[in-house]
Amino acid sequence: MAAGVSDSDYRTAALQQNRVRNSTSTCRLGESPAAQEALEKLCRTYWRPIYSFVRRQGARSEDAEDLTQGFFTLLLERKDLNTVRKEKGRLRSYLLASLKNFLTDERRRVMAIKRGKGQRLIPLEDIRESERIDFERSDRLTADQVYERRWAFTVLEQVMARLRDEYRSAGNLRFFEQMKKMLMDEPGRLSQAQVASEFDMTENAVKQAFYRFRQRYQTLFREEIAHTVAIPSDIEDELRYLITVVRA
Repeated sequence: MAAGVSDSDYRTAALQQNRVRNSTSTCRLGESPAAQEALEKLCRTYWRPIYSFVRRQGARSEDAEDLTQGFFTLLLERKDLNTVRKEKGRLRSYLLASLKNFLTDERRRVMAIKRGKGQRLIPLEDIRESERIDFERSDRLTADQVYERRWAFTVLEQVMARLRDEYRSAGNLRFFEQMKKMLMDEPGRLSQAQVASEFDMTENAVKQAFYRFRQRYQTLFREEIAHTVAIPSDIEDELRYLITVVRA
């Protein structure tokens, strides 16, 4: 585990994720299947933070969807993301600054955003309801704070989704659910002794399995952060920053 981010910090992030329920910087978007995959990852990581920021600025949900879609479309049209690597910037900060400029331009034009020929970069139906609920809960936060918290929790959600896919591929989805509950200290979670009994394991084997689960979670966490920074030396700072955000 890297110096500066402790095991308890990773665990705190997981606990906070439960309580609150991109390889993009180096690719040339749209030029290969890998680039398209990176684009989809970008949208799924940053759609919610950007949408939440726009909503917090006072936009109606439908207008915020159009503005968010328009913002991503403009980035791709201008290939702005290619500049992140050159500027050695953090994608999180770069996108927020770009979004603010974009919204300023849109206010000046006072017109609806209708780009991309009506196509959505990602489907909206699976996130609309949760976004409305989250927006109601965030009325005490500034737009910047909403953006940062949505970014942090989206990263954590993606980490857990990747870990879940790995366990599913190995045919261990039921075991994953128990490990996740232990990691997140969920109410009603089984004790290690109970997990051992359920899965016909020794308690020591469960302890070792949970240790590996936690270590893999931390590895995937670092990988997700690595996708959002331009240089490796920024990873630790961004990890610490994310943990600070979820603790706030």
